[in-house]
Amino acid sequence: MAESDPKARQELLDMWRIYRTTKEMCRDRGYNVLPEECDIKFDDFSRKFGTESGMINRGQMNFSAIPSEDMVRKYTPPATAKTPAPEAQIGTLWVEFNGDEAFGMKHLRDFITHLTTGSYYSGIMIVVKPLSGMAMRALRGAAQLGNGPNGGVEVFLEQDLKINITKHELVPTHLLLSAEEKQQLLKRYRLKETQLPRIQVTDPVAKYYGLRRGQVVKIIRKSETAGRYASYRWAI
Repeated sequence: MAESDPKARQELLDMWRIYRTTKEMCRDRGYNVLPEECDIKFDDFSRKFGTESGMINRGQMNFSAIPSEDMVRKYTPPATAKTPAPEAQIGTLWVEFNGDEAFGMKHLRDFITHLTTGSYYSGIMIVVKPLSGMAMRALRGAAQLGNGPNGGVEVFLEQDLKINITKHELVPTHLLLSAEEKQQLLKRYRLKETQLPRIQVTDPVAKYYGLRRGQVVKIIRKSETAGRYASYRWAI
């Protein structure tokens, strides 16, 4: 890479951080991600994704991720008499880094097409700038998208992934409960899910973990008196 181009080097540094955070996010959700993918060194990243002119090749950074056995378990509904062998509500994820300055409906349609033709269960698009108003409305469920992936599409801004927010000392550990664990929790405390404290799916930490509406997350905090204590939040 050309050392005389500080702007290109800074972009490479930023994308290196973003790439690592994205890999960590997939790992923390439960996808199979190798430790060396999360801990890739800057020089290795530059050789793998940088161009001869010192620029970043975002297209080479795209990747897919397969859910681990534990993730499949957590996303599989409990068996019932009507559905004795329920299917897991999770599958292969496709992650794409888009460097276009404007991300609109055409980009979103193309991304949806790629996910459906590639049989991906869900997708994450990482963009430079916020989506257009029309694309944002479509992303929230407009019918004009047609038949999209079962798991939907998530969009993150690059700037929001330069730092892994879950590593901040004030962010407690979050653990997703399986559907069965959620039922056991409600039964144990004789609660309805609506009686649990809530967490918005748009909350930055909830978004990092990909929480879906109706899921329950266990939050473990440090306590000076009790050592650690757990609380629960219902995603809405």
